[in-house]
Amino acid sequence: MSYVTSCPPLERGSGLWRDRPQTDTKQATRTTPKRYLGAVDLELAGKAAIVTGGSRGIGKAIARALAQEGVDVAIAARSQAPLEEAAAELAAETGRRVVPIVADTGRTSAVEALVAAAVRELGGLDILVNNAARPGGGGPIPGIEGVTDENFAEEMNTKVLGYLRCARAVAPLFKERGWGRIINVSGLAARQSGTAIGSMRNVAVAALTKNLADELGPHGINVTVVHPGLTWTERMPAMMEQRAAEQGISVEEAKEQASQGNAVRQIIDARDVANVVAFLASPKSIAIQGDTIAAGGGVGRAIHY
Repeated sequence: MSYVTSCPPLERGSGLWRDRPQTDTKQATRTTPKRYLGAVDLELAGKAAIVTGGSRGIGKAIARALAQEGVDVAIAARSQAPLEEAAAELAAETGRRVVPIVADTGRTSAVEALVAAAVRELGGLDILVNNAARPGGGGPIPGIEGVTDENFAEEMNTKVLGYLRCARAVAPLFKERGWGRIINVSGLAARQSGTAIGSMRNVAVAALTKNLADELGPHGINVTVVHPGLTWTERMPAMMEQRAAEQGISVEEAKEQASQGNAVRQIIDARDVANVVAFLASPKSIAIQGDTIAAGGGVGRAIHY
């Protein structure tokens, strides 16, 4: 590809998009992307993807990042109205096809219907991003006496079994093509204590990832897991306001306090996590297989090797 220092409209499938819309895009307008010297083509143009949990937060940011790279995307979630709104917004913003599909990954029949619909609408499938799960860190964490069987079963069914169901449904398609990418979005609770269910579900996703990678790798399919930490999404302004009110400090002070939890001293944005996922979804990520990528800005002092 050619590299230029001026700023013409960016071709689909090119790499760096500096004029990114904010994560909370309700009032964002379409911007003219720019190509810079050294831009990287991720070789994603023309591919097709499913992003579960794609109507908001990290999932929506991932769908945007993929679409900006020339990928047609099926976004899935359980609520129809926000899903359709997100799909229309992302399609207008990126010029790619973004298809909303209502699906509950907690049910096998719904996952099978989701994959069939995505293949029908997009003409095939190359990438699966598993992201449908309840976000962690949004409320009080119960002690062991407060953990119910129902809560544990729901969390594991949605995140662990849900991810397995989706991977199981796409595996035959990817094998037939001889290429595919599965990226499981998990979380840094896998590397620290504090919430038993959060740690267990995220560790289980990492274990699932490595097993899938070893089994599917010979078929040209790479499987990886991404652990976000505290991430700025649409729900964060309300969370910061709540923390500020509880501690009797300003919202800005609450944000500054939250930013001290990682090495870069800033709250990682959903777009930054999405950039990591877009790379892992690309052919350029061939060397990364079955591995975990932490995307929290350097959380904790432990050495992982």
